[in-house]
Order: sequence, then structure tokens, then C-alpha cells
Amino acid sequence: MKTLYIECNMGAAGDMLMAALYELLEDKQGFLDTMNGLGLPGVRVAAQKASTCGIAGTHMAVTVDGQEETEPAPRAAAHHDHVHLHVEEHHDHEHDHDHEHTHDHDHDHGHDHSHGEHHHQHHHATPGHIGETIDALPLPDPVKAQAKAVYDAIARAEAKAHGCPVGDVHFHEVGALDAVADVTGVCYALSLLQPEQILVSPIHVGCGTVRCAHGVMPVPAPATANLLAGVPVYGGAVQGELCTPTGAALLVHFAQKFGPMPVMVTKAVGVGIGTKEFEQANCVRAFWGETAQEANGEIVELVCNIDDMTPEALAFAASRLLEAGALDVYTVPGTMKKGRPGWVLTVLCDPAQEGELARKILAETTTNGLRVRRCGKYFLTPGAGQVQTQWGPVGLKLAQGFGLTHVKPEFEDAARLARDHDLSYQEVMREVWGKM
Repeated sequence: MKTLYIECNMGAAGDMLMAALYELLEDKQGFLDTMNGLGLPGVRVAAQKASTCGIAGTHMAVTVDGQEETEPAPRAAAHHDHVHLHVEEHHDHEHDHDHEHTHDHDHDHGHDHSHGEHHHQHHHATPGHIGETIDALPLPDPVKAQAKAVYDAIARAEAKAHGCPVGDVHFHEVGALDAVADVTGVCYALSLLQPEQILVSPIHVGCGTVRCAHGVMPVPAPATANLLAGVPVYGGAVQGELCTPTGAALLVHFAQKFGPMPVMVTKAVGVGIGTKEFEQANCVRAFWGETAQEANGEIVELVCNIDDMTPEALAFAASRLLEAGALDVYTVPGTMKKGRPGWVLTVLCDPAQEGELARKILAETTTNGLRVRRCGKYFLTPGAGQVQTQWGPVGLKLAQGFGLTHVKPEFEDAARLARDHDLSYQEVMREVWGKM
């Protein structure tokens, strides 16, 4: 299975994720050409060679009107005088805005750019405006849908953090442009890689506090904490904010699972590097490789031997077990004690039904005990479809997963058409298979 494992030992930000994925792409120049052809006003994306603690990688530099938002010198606090989305990925921002609300972060991770000491006449855009911007980009529709979903998650997290409606959250215009490039770049790179599964390590969020206009704010920032609810995170000795809301939203949106690296045959490693220097490597690593197929479910087998029931009584018991919710019930002939012929009864069920169906087996059969086997289960996800024949529709049973698709026409639909139109079953099925 094609697997992408993202290691977040120093948190994550949109630009670092994009840089790590960029290193895994075969057509790197094609990716940059697409990103620079999006038509975002004044935005340019450039991949720069970089290193951190001796580890070589890529720094993805995003400029707006020729200015990369580089990190300013350390200071006591930054000033954000409005409620705006914390999406300026490239940490240590310093803006002056006028708005009735206050939302202020002193980002200490330095992943890419901060507006620093240069000042702009800023405007603001609502989440709806950002959605319209993304819709207008020359990217595949699935990529745009993913990018909008990430932005929606950030907006909800910020609104919850500030106790305001989502519509009252605004994006700082310049920061929104470079963040749109980060988000769409990650979504587009993943669409090119097409991993079958995306796994992510526990996320290092940093520790300590950041000073804001309201006072001292804990790390992770409230919006980031909202986004990472239910995700394994940890602090540590590194002071400051390591995981940004954009990085958190991207990881949560795409990850199928958070945890340690699985056993995998690695084919390539992408390294996305931030701008700030720490005692440990400031990077996100993306491991690209193959993992073995793993069971995607669990099932319970309830098994017992029976040699003192009539076939009619055993058949009745099996029907009652199915009515009680068993997934399947079957018998296999066997030889019991003293050479007596009998049956091995097996009941398959969901783990949550184990106790209920065990009691049902004891009540409906003559057995005095049964065995329980808990098993991993590989299964294809069921679905439904339909084929339109000249005589009417025939439903299809679909099952998909592990790169496979199974299709089976509904017998009763085909049989009904055969009866209604005085046709043979085979004639109906020939047309059904011909249209699939």
C-alpha cells in the first residue's frame, strides 16, 4: 500500500508541509509552474535549498509582491488589533490593524515569513471570500474542495476560540494570500502523489506561553488546540508555538491515523525546513513508501460443537441467531466424542454483539459452552449502483477497497424483469453485464 508518513517532531506549518511533499514529487518544476500560474495577486512560490542541524532539505519561500515575510528580531509582543484567522503561516508576525476585536499571537517557530517591520494598508476577507478565491484557481475541483475544507476548519476553530460567529472571522489580506498558496500547494501535491493512506506522528506543539495584547496565552494557541482535539500531541523542552492552525488543519483533514511510524519500505524522504534555528532540527519529514495491507476491521467468531440436536431444531436455531443480528451463521459436519456425527456451529458477529449472541447460542441450542475467537477482518466497503436495461433498472451491489472493485447485479431485480417480460434470466443478465 502506498503510504505517506509525516513526522512532526517540530510541529507543522503549511509551508513546511508543502516543502516536504515537494521533495517527493517527480515533476518538481511542473509543480512550481502550476503554483506560480494560479493567478494569486503578486504571489510567487520558490523552492530554496536549506539545511537545519546539518540536515539538507527545502525551504518553500512564498513572496507577496516580491516581499517574503521574513522573521523579525525577537520582541516582547506582536500587535493584531482585530479578530482574524491565524493563517499567516510564517511565524513571528507583526501587524498593526484597526478593528474592534483583538487577537494577537507572538509566533515563535519562524517557519517562513512574517510581515515583520513593513506596513501595509490591509483589507480583510471573510471565509466566503477566500472560498471564492480558491474556486477561481485553475486547479482540479477535488483539490479546490480539499483546500476549502481546510479553510473552513480553521475558521470554525478560530470562531470557537474567540466566541464569535464564523462569519465574524476575517483573514488578513496579505497573510491570506500566502496561506492560500500554502494550503492549495499541500492539497495539490497530495493529489499528485495519490497516497493510499496518510499517517501522521504525534504532534509536537511546543510549550510555554506567547504574549498577546490580552496578556499571556498558553501554547498551543486556542485555535490550534481546537483543531487538534482528539489528536495525540505533546509539549517538550522547546519554548514557543511549533504547530500553527494551518498546519494542524491540514494534518487533521488528511490523516487517516495518528501514531508511530509503521513498518514500511521507504522509497523517499522529503524534508521541509523552517527558517528559525533551534537546538534540534526544525523540519517536517515526509516518508514515502510501501506498507503491508492491514486488516481494516474486527470480527468475532462464536463456535461450538453440537451432536444432540435434530437438523430441524438446528436450522431453527440458526435462523433465530440471524434474526438477533448475527452477520452469518453456518454449520460444518464433524465427528464428535465416541464417533458420533455432529455439527460445528459458527456464528460471526460484530465485537459489540459478542455477549448478547453468546447467550443466544446457549439459549437456542443444546450446547453447554462455546469458544470465542476475535479476528482481524479485511473487507471491501459496500455500496450500491444501478444499470438501466431496455426492460427496466437492475440494482448493483458494489464493494470497493484495497484498489479493488467488486460488482454484482441484484438477483431479484433481474429475475423480476425476466418474469415480467417473459424472458430467460440469462437474457436479462447478458444485457446487464453488457452495460456495466
